[in-house]
Amino acid sequence: MLIKRASDIAPSEITSSALFHRRREFIKLAGLGSIAGAAGMLGLPHTASAATRFADLRKGPYGTDEKLTPLKDVTTYNNFYEFGTDKASPAQSAHTLKTRPWTVSIEGLVKTPRQFGIEDILKLAPLEERLYRMRCVEGWSMVIPWVGFPLATLLKQVEPLGGAKYVEFTTLDDARMMPGIRSSVLNWPYREGLRLDEAMHPLTIMAVGLYGEELPNQNGAPLRLVVPWKYGFKGIKSIVKIRFVTFEPETAWMRAAPSEYGFYSNVNPQVDHPRWSQASERRIGDFLKRKTLMFNGYADQVGQLYTGMDMKKYF
Repeated sequence: MLIKRASDIAPSEITSSALFHRRREFIKLAGLGSIAGAAGMLGLPHTASAATRFADLRKGPYGTDEKLTPLKDVTTYNNFYEFGTDKASPAQSAHTLKTRPWTVSIEGLVKTPRQFGIEDILKLAPLEERLYRMRCVEGWSMVIPWVGFPLATLLKQVEPLGGAKYVEFTTLDDARMMPGIRSSVLNWPYREGLRLDEAMHPLTIMAVGLYGEELPNQNGAPLRLVVPWKYGFKGIKSIVKIRFVTFEPETAWMRAAPSEYGFYSNVNPQVDHPRWSQASERRIGDFLKRKTLMFNGYADQVGQLYTGMDMKKYF
């Protein structure tokens, strides 16, 4: 089963900043027994518990001044097939995911293989807020204020060896917490990969939050990959393993449909998906479509990574 074309999205009501910042207080006052119902009345996304707000965030580089996608849309319109293939399914079902304790192993061609608890990862580097454009292969896009740090900061902890050319990422595979795994829509667990220089690029981040708070489960808690010049399916969620390898990893969507989903998955408006054009996109919350930008608008930062490559062959 392949990703479906997204239907046209009607403009959504923007969650006010006052309402957003009052969310934790509201949930506390509402009482655990009435969180879901009360959140529904206010149009807030349902999560398993009140989110922790990060303090002392610094503004990261490579931001954009474009209008942010409303929090409500970011947290209720998701691709996370471990919780179902419908866009609304993750927000409805991801409360079953338990993100503490959480361990990430880093192994393969490294000098010092290690396991990190999520608390250790959060202490590695000052957290930054980065406003990134995000583009889905289905034709819709968002602008999201991610909270995270450069992935390179984490990867350098294990000292990659000279033979390491690629980095493979693996998502949690637990059907008890992730009901979508019981389906055969993909070959589980979900895997993704980057070339080493892509993984170490300063634009690539390990995200642990959005809109100033911890990641909601449906957005990939407790940590996920964000590579803003690539299509959204490269942003693997709920990561439990990172492995340095010599050869190009076989990713989940390459295995499912190799003629439609290549390893690089760079946003390239000149290369159509076999079933639809990639020349334009619809920003969630907007009525009109806009022209798709090469590398999702980050060509000045990452174009040199692909000098001399045939971008139609290596799609």
